[in-house]
Amino acid sequence: MEGSSRGSRAAVALQNYKLGKNIGVGSFGRVKLAEHLLTGHKVAIKTQSRHTIKSKGMEEKVIREIKILRLLRHPHIVRMYEAIETHSHIYIVTEHVASGELYDYIVERRRLQEDEARRFFQQIISGVEYCHRNMVVHRDLKPENLLLDSKHNIKISDFGLSNVMRDGYFLKTSCGSPNYAAPEIISEKLYAGPEVDVWSCGVILYALLCGTLPFDDANTPKLYQKIKRGLYTFPSHLSALPEDLIRKMLVVDPMKRITIGQIREHEWFKIRLPRYLAVPPPHTSQQTKKIDEVILLQVTKMGFNRDQLIESLHNRIQNEATISYYLLFDNRFHDTTAGYLGGGFQETMVQECLHTSSSDIAIPNRLPAFPNTEKKWALGFESRAHPREIMTEVLKALRDLNVSWKNIGNYNIKCLYLPGRANDQGIVETEGAGTTAVLKFELQLYKSLEEKYLLDLMRVSGPQLQFLDLCADLLVQLRVLGNSN
Repeated sequence: MEGSSRGSRAAVALQNYKLGKNIGVGSFGRVKLAEHLLTGHKVAIKTQSRHTIKSKGMEEKVIREIKILRLLRHPHIVRMYEAIETHSHIYIVTEHVASGELYDYIVERRRLQEDEARRFFQQIISGVEYCHRNMVVHRDLKPENLLLDSKHNIKISDFGLSNVMRDGYFLKTSCGSPNYAAPEIISEKLYAGPEVDVWSCGVILYALLCGTLPFDDANTPKLYQKIKRGLYTFPSHLSALPEDLIRKMLVVDPMKRITIGQIREHEWFKIRLPRYLAVPPPHTSQQTKKIDEVILLQVTKMGFNRDQLIESLHNRIQNEATISYYLLFDNRFHDTTAGYLGGGFQETMVQECLHTSSSDIAIPNRLPAFPNTEKKWALGFESRAHPREIMTEVLKALRDLNVSWKNIGNYNIKCLYLPGRANDQGIVETEGAGTTAVLKFELQLYKSLEEKYLLDLMRVSGPQLQFLDLCADLLVQLRVLGNSN
């Protein structure tokens, strides 16, 4: 009867989910695969026994992890959708991460090729930087706590040893796995927080590239001595750039250790850096301001009140409506990272080009090559100036010509020219000048074989002569950068 009672309580608590098979065993209970009934999306539900948690003195750890996971929303951090509490259990509902631990991935391959290791490392650093911006330090970063999704993207997990940083305060708890722990932690010295995560990331990068740990010894006191003195060696196969970065991360003196910001500027880190990781992650307070109208409509069609949903999203309130919203949102962008720094942030970036110096503009580091065709001419603009400088001048010129635009890809924007005000038929009425059709065109910046940059202009719709006139005006303003074609 007692078991039946527990089962019925669980069924009530998890009434919005269809439970499936066991997919793992945690410290305090099992992890089950489940389906969210309203959206049909898969989740993982971790069951934690209150009795077991209390008997092990881990109440604070569990509570802290839930609070922190509620705060964080990043493509490379495991997403928690809700925590459901009953008298006997705590159920934590998270995204389903299908491909296991990074640790097993490394062991299976012995060591990773440099490009793959860098891709993982870039994702890890972005997630850790996001934590730090939200005043959270992880303190237990290691491959066992880095999960891989179905696309082999990193998901940082297990925030049980993490803590919230406060200005002017230092942390002193000795925690984390010894092989990945910074010297100041095992020496029980005070530390601010971010610097210990940087050390752990350095150990992880070493493990990715070398397949072994820089500090390892079966004798714990000897292991601690190696860490405190920073004694480790590099294998001969490791190339100079990643070795240089690891050396700067595994510096015993935390005051001299490289920072996350400096890691971002390191030459090796920036190689093939994806666009969505090219700018620092937003603070969690910024994310709550942006609401996807398409997802919002889907959730309201389920019967939820639109205004109440918007208010709940802004205030980060956990309820059926917001859980459905985030599940739909995350799965809509499952195959890409657009949900994090996609269309909305890209458009913001382009708009802010007009209010920022060219050195501060975050522009993707790769340009599409100019199509290899027999074309001998193009309607556009050719220059040897830096792409950032070119795009900044282009956007300034478009603004001066009263052209609206939207960013749609790497150095690719859609433009709309409205000389006056459009009526219901899409015709623009101008004072004393009759009517003019709306003009739509696209701009794409290419890199040519001669190491030049070609800005190509393509009419989508509207009068051809009007398009040529506008192009002429635009090219006149851009002549200061180079030669037009």
